[in-house]
Amino acid sequence: MKLKIPIIIVIVVILGSFSYYFTSTPKPEDEKSISTDEKKPETYSPTIQKQIIQYFKKSDAGWIELNATSVFKAFVKDGDYKVVDNRKVYNQALFELDPSINYMGAQVSAQDKTVVVYPIFTATAYSEPGFYTFYRNQCDEKCLTVEIKNDFPPQANPNAVQVLSLLGYNFITDIDIDKNPEILNEYDKVIILHNEYVTEKEFVAITNHPHVIYLYPNALYAEVMVDYSKNTITLLRGHNYPEPEIRNGFDWKNDNSPFEYEECKEMSFFKVENGWMLNCYPENAIYKSLELLKTIKKL
Repeated sequence: MKLKIPIIIVIVVILGSFSYYFTSTPKPEDEKSISTDEKKPETYSPTIQKQIIQYFKKSDAGWIELNATSVFKAFVKDGDYKVVDNRKVYNQALFELDPSINYMGAQVSAQDKTVVVYPIFTATAYSEPGFYTFYRNQCDEKCLTVEIKNDFPPQANPNAVQVLSLLGYNFITDIDIDKNPEILNEYDKVIILHNEYVTEKEFVAITNHPHVIYLYPNALYAEVMVDYSKNTITLLRGHNYPEPEIRNGFDWKNDNSPFEYEECKEMSFFKVENGWMLNCYPENAIYKSLELLKTIKKL
């Protein structure tokens, strides 16, 4: 099941204060060119689906459409970029369905029992000050307890969140699974994004589900504890904590974190006990390949 996709551009998304990029090589002649009805279970309120719609929409003026190498319409704010390594890096980007593209085989219906797990704990862990402030030795262990946030940062896969939402997929969050692990029994297929930080209950629920697509490497990597009364998560184990030699906090035999830094030049899924894993980090490929999107639905 090989998916061969040339890496031409890198397009990554942010909204507001997010740090995701649309990149391009500046050209004097083309300043805007770029290079790279079944009832569902009750979920975390407000639902992640509503938040996706709220965040990923053109709510004000100034957006322009770019001729991106994408199977979706891509929009950025004119002039809202910096130049990095002689390439434009746009600070904001949005995707929409392209009426000229036939998405048959990639879209899902309302009756489809597939769900995507939005990595809200990972989004929280990457906030500043937070876990990574501690990892950089810029803060003590107080930074290992962080208030739960949901602002769609780069590490929470805004490209995939937008694309899969546009194709009709339903979403739940880490919180839904931690509070009610049986919620996964409502779905025939579960798609995991970069859910790097999860609770033990969540880890058990996901690894015991019979049909999981581990779309992003480095998922299920570190264990956190949730205090819902304080709306915080705390790192318990993993990512070299509490001892430097501890990598995966669950000692998970299927940890595929080495693939996190693999570019998706040749994408392929490989089988694990309860599903499939991708051999690369697809954030900059998922909006470019209908073949990948069709494979995700088909698996």
